[in-house]
Amino acid sequence: MAKKKLILVTSPPACGKTFVTKNLARALNNCVYLDKDDLIVLSKQIYKVAGEPFDRSSDFFHDNIRDAEYDAILEVAFDALNYNDTVLINAPFKKEIRSQEWLAMMRRKLALRNAELCIIWVHTDIEIVHQRMVTRNSERDTWKIEHWDEYVATQNYDPPENVPELFIFKNSSDDEFDESIGQAVDYIRG
Repeated sequence: MAKKKLILVTSPPACGKTFVTKNLARALNNCVYLDKDDLIVLSKQIYKVAGEPFDRSSDFFHDNIRDAEYDAILEVAFDALNYNDTVLINAPFKKEIRSQEWLAMMRRKLALRNAELCIIWVHTDIEIVHQRMVTRNSERDTWKIEHWDEYVATQNYDPPENVPELFIFKNSSDDEFDESIGQAVDYIRG
């Protein structure tokens, strides 16, 4: 019996995670697509109830909301593996994918479900990231754009090291995307 796959499509913001994940989902044909950004509506309610300004770069977000969003999307993904062999999550997972302890925990949880981890790192040149962030004009990016140099200094655009389940998806141009999509599908199915 083939193993199920939990695929984390990850990178810093505006590298093209959503575009890549949606195209991967279409190319794989039968999978569950989950996007952590769909939980923002719940996060906004938490800000409102707490009387805090909506700011996903704030200490309030990192102290009270961030980890709960990741826990929630992973619970939905684990449940989805009961009904489909392939589940994709579109989310940065910035600190998680660099933690060998977290990766080991994920491997153990997935093994119990006859599933394995697959990480797709979306690599995009920083200049392209900036252009995409400006173009998408999302309120979640306002602070980032206004404080670009400060923001970029907080991001790690290098893929995680010592992660055997890692595939680097190059996404700085249409040609790179076209080449990477086929390679990623082969990697996931392989």
